[in-house]
Amino acid sequence: MAQPSESEILFGPIEGEAEVEAGARMMADSEPWRTLERSYAQCRARMRDETKERIAARDFRGLAGFLILDMRGAFPGYIQTVCVARGRRDAGIGTALIRHAEERVFRESRNVFLCVSSFNAGARRLYERLGYEPVGELRDYLVRGHSELLMRKTTGPLFSNQ
Repeated sequence: MAQPSESEILFGPIEGEAEVEAGARMMADSEPWRTLERSYAQCRARMRDETKERIAARDFRGLAGFLILDMRGAFPGYIQTVCVARGRRDAGIGTALIRHAEERVFRESRNVFLCVSSFNAGARRLYERLGYEPVGELRDYLVRGHSELLMRKTTGPLFSNQ
């Protein structure tokens, strides 16, 4: 694996147990997973799920963030998780991860989906700035008292001759 320069972000699959563990700690110690009551063990299980694409963002210090993408199921192109390491937030890493995933998804599908927790206003602003629109609300879906907002970015209908 190439070593990124100080201003560079490289993308690739999550590699090895050390990155799985680092990603699980990153998730368990931050929002929205704390409010969603996700334990370290649950975060670790999600990081180990090889049925999903687990994309790492690495900078010169190592794992800067990651994204989990599901290309199967009812909503192929579903960004399940976006997580950026504390101390590296507000540096464009989340945006870069999402754009990287969009390039991947739009090669096979016309739609990218994600959910954002109703209490996670900063993430919702980011997704809206990137062109995502709310398409549904799941009340009390993950935890009582909070909704998950289903959002979509599209290049056209799923089935189209154009």
